[in-house]
Amino acid sequence: MKQNEMSVIDHIAELRKRLIITVLFLFLAVIAGFLLAKPIIIYLQHTNEAQSLTLNSFRMTDPLMVYMQFAFIIAFIITSPIILYQLWAFVSPGLYEKERRVTLSYIPISIGLFLAGISFSYFLLFPFVVDFMARMSNDLEINQVIGINEYFQFLIQLTVPFGLLFQLPVVIMFLTRLGIVTPMFLVKIRKYAYFILLVIAALITPPEIVSHLMVSVPLFILYEISIVVSRFAYRKAQRTQFEEANKEG
Repeated sequence: MKQNEMSVIDHIAELRKRLIITVLFLFLAVIAGFLLAKPIIIYLQHTNEAQSLTLNSFRMTDPLMVYMQFAFIIAFIITSPIILYQLWAFVSPGLYEKERRVTLSYIPISIGLFLAGISFSYFLLFPFVVDFMARMSNDLEINQVIGINEYFQFLIQLTVPFGLLFQLPVVIMFLTRLGIVTPMFLVKIRKYAYFILLVIAALITPPEIVSHLMVSVPLFILYEISIVVSRFAYRKAQRTQFEEANKEG
């Protein structure tokens, strides 16, 4: 059964509590990010993709910018389980007991999908894009002089969005359990969703058909997986509501 209804003041107090916890953990994670940023940046500079390029600092502040970006990205990744748990803790009082247990399991799944998205982009897409750009430069007889800030910004812009996009099945499952979306709705808007995913793929890939397909096809598959997941979650939600209604009756 659902917990007792909370007043607006109670909701505000609960939200404030969750935000304070999140900020405290984020502060600690930023400290850890500053400690971990240096070895990660050095490691990435010795990968095959980076070694094929000559990375330069065009401004005095470029190394600092790279260092700060990685420190905060690392902090966000470390804090993400806490953020997700605090979000779950805030909305869980409005869920049934079974729904609370099920939605809590979304947190490790979400983290796993985020890491899978980053891995897919870094190990498969990023090397292909770097090779494509190098071949284009050679064909045009252009000598590439790459700024280290631009290199890492390009790397981040290509990998982090994939980590977020791979959250689609979990987000859809969560919204379905909350009754915000249904699998029927997702099927109805499929062609519009595909168009949006095509636009997203075009924004994060170079103007080349193979790399565009390497991005758009996995996104289409993710959307179809989201529909299947939504159907499963929808049936579970309907069954839970029916069981709880019988208990209350």
